[in-house]
Amino acid sequence: MCKTQIMLTSIEEVKKFVSLTNQFPFGIHLTTDKYKIDAKSIMGVFSLDLSKPIQIEVDSDAPEVQDFLQQVAVFQRAS
Repeated sequence: MCKTQIMLTSIEEVKKFVSLTNQFPFGIHLTTDKYKIDAKSIMGVFSLDLSKPIQIEVDSDAPEVQDFLQQVAVFQRAS
């Protein structure tokens, strides 16, 4: 399992992120203090508090995970 944090600050970013997650066959979840949702669900993503960083959990050790993490880096923000 891999974990990293992202920020989704606009509707367009949410759309791009969900589109990206749907390109991969393994499970991807977003977690906050209280919730764990399917990152492939646009409604689920919009149900989260997007004003705070969100943690991504990837439920696989497939070789494609590294490709996913490289692509999702565009949603990471410097602290």
